[in-house]
Amino acid sequence: MISNNNISDNSLSEVHESVDTTKQRKGFRRILAYMGPAYLVSVGYMDPGNWATDLQGGAKFGYQLIWVLLLSNLMALLLQSLSARLGIVRRRDLAQANREAYPPIVNFCLYVLAEIAIAACDLAEVLGMALGFHLLTGLPLVWGIAITVLDTFLLLWLQQYGIRKLEAFIISLVALIGISFVIEIILAKPHLGNVVAGIIPTHLNKEALYIAVGIIGATVMPHNLYLHSALVQTRKIGSDESSIRKAIRWNFIDSTIALNAAFFVNAAILVLAASSFFYSGHTEVAKIEDAHRLLSPLLGTKVAPVLFAIALMAAGQSSTITGTLAGQIVMEGYLKIRINPWLRRLITRLIAIVPAILVITIYGVDKLDTLLILSQVILSVQLGFAVIPLIHFVSDKETMGVFAIKPFTKIISWLVAIILIYLNVQNLIEQTKPIFESPDLFYWKAIIIILSIIFVWLFCMMTFMPFITKRINKAATKIHGEPKKLNNLQINPLNRIAIALDFSEQDEKLIAHAIAQGNSQTNFILLHVVESATAKYLGKEVDDEETRKDKLRLEMYVQQLMDWGYLATSALGYRSRIKEIVRLVNEVEADMLVMGAHRHTGIKDYLFGETIESVRHQLSIPVLIVNL
Repeated sequence: MISNNNISDNSLSEVHESVDTTKQRKGFRRILAYMGPAYLVSVGYMDPGNWATDLQGGAKFGYQLIWVLLLSNLMALLLQSLSARLGIVRRRDLAQANREAYPPIVNFCLYVLAEIAIAACDLAEVLGMALGFHLLTGLPLVWGIAITVLDTFLLLWLQQYGIRKLEAFIISLVALIGISFVIEIILAKPHLGNVVAGIIPTHLNKEALYIAVGIIGATVMPHNLYLHSALVQTRKIGSDESSIRKAIRWNFIDSTIALNAAFFVNAAILVLAASSFFYSGHTEVAKIEDAHRLLSPLLGTKVAPVLFAIALMAAGQSSTITGTLAGQIVMEGYLKIRINPWLRRLITRLIAIVPAILVITIYGVDKLDTLLILSQVILSVQLGFAVIPLIHFVSDKETMGVFAIKPFTKIISWLVAIILIYLNVQNLIEQTKPIFESPDLFYWKAIIIILSIIFVWLFCMMTFMPFITKRINKAATKIHGEPKKLNNLQINPLNRIAIALDFSEQDEKLIAHAIAQGNSQTNFILLHVVESATAKYLGKEVDDEETRKDKLRLEMYVQQLMDWGYLATSALGYRSRIKEIVRLVNEVEADMLVMGAHRHTGIKDYLFGETIESVRHQLSIPVLIVNL
């Protein structure tokens, strides 16, 4: 069920490059070959989590937050186009690019955050679908949540028909949502002047800021950045510059159409809530089920609540499919682990179901909308950890080449990232302030502080490491310089080779390697340093038994080499091993020194390995180190 062996490096390998855009097509069919990925992405921008934030925003603040929706949509369009560019040019999804760029510990943290974001997204989808069942049929929410497990197998059934059939199914659901809200808006009859005025940015108080961050979290979703960079790779494109530019252009058009459709749905929900509830005095409406209940009496038709419930179910079903794909991309990209799709879907769905059932059991259905908005704020908090690496990757000229984003786009992208991070930090400070103002809640304070430290560390690593790595690589390039043509590979013959012996069992091996470096005219000088206590005190004047034995052993080696036809002499040193080896080598004017390394580990490496390093740095001739 779970494997990390023989995994293809291709994103969504079962449908990778399954749509061939290089085939000759005429007219609109040529454009249609590129269309599709952005529509799968767009459903994440109109999932049930958006409904909760949009309904609360419209009911409590009227049309005031439309500009937040518009800003979020523009941010989404920019970021999704960057995500598509990464997948088209590098043929890597965001998770794969992260794995190749960051250390394992950073990648593990980013993986955990991505999984949390997907779980939060799936939580919203579960609650939305369960609410849809409940509003249409009266089925209890707990049973509705349990039934959502069955849609685990819907994606598997759709995938066997190929990516184009899956895209067609999702587009059908998006169309159903859009048509439902077109009718809802016609029935609601909003004041167009007030709607247009809502596009102008206004100051946000604490409560409005919380809803606004939730809207941004629900609109610009981190898992969609992973998803889009993989989905564009389902298109087979040419490797030449013209083909890549064409793919980028058509995918941008695809994203523009799809995300504007998502913006229309979100704006329609907010406008519907504002015109139906805010201006009728029902500003306390903050729940999806309350909105459903009030639509019929306020709009004077029973069609409105039915369309509302149908659209809610369609939104939940469509976004749950794309959430599963995102989970597959994240797991395979970061961990190189492939898990059976049905098991992956089941695990993701159970992670979402458990907190939903617990909330209903403990607090009742009144807290479901609060849980929906919390899920969207969680998504918003994760957003910076997907956006910043993405900007780094598409800005890198070494990997993106001529397709790296231009300075103006780069500035805008970083401004978007700064705005998102600022809003998140501001919102987190506002939400955690009551905890720190309380004299109790020590454990919660400790948890928040620890998590803040981890988040700051991860943010710094993720943000600044690419800049540091790039500078190091540039410095390395300057140090090494440009490669030069090899014109002269001849060296002077080695007339004198010094061999530093320590009188171990490996002397024979060391001498053999030295002989391999010379020729019949080479003189081999055997060196040894006497390190007895008297030798360290008297130096060359010493005449103890150890010194005599060492002289005798050197003379024996010299005689054997001479008997075999080699030229050989010997020299003894005293006191300091390092200084004496350097002195003797310089004294005999050796052309090369051969030394042995015993491959010590741990502290011995520092104690005994220091001789080799010190000698090597003090000599200007080649030093051959032989592992013994």
